[in-house]
Amino acid sequence: MSDAELSKEQQIMRAMRKTLTSIVRDTAPRDGNPSPLSADTVENIKMCLGLISSREAELAEALGLSRNERPMYTDEPSTTQAIKFSSPPERKLN
Repeated sequence: MSDAELSKEQQIMRAMRKTLTSIVRDTAPRDGNPSPLSADTVENIKMCLGLISSREAELAEALGLSRNERPMYTDEPSTTQAIKFSSPPERKLN
């Protein structure tokens, strides 16, 4: 779903989630250097991401959208198998 198809609230939720995860990624401990974020800040970020995720789920449910969809690449093997059903033969009543 493109940003043009999203409501303003969905766009805000997506932007907030992306911004917070970018901050976490940029400040993650590396090469023995500790994170500059305090434990309280980390917990607050986790809480915010949890709230964003909950609200995104509510919005998706209200719109009848599935939250289990993931992108699939054309060269990726299919994980589903289609089964063809035939109609049962008609029964003649006496």
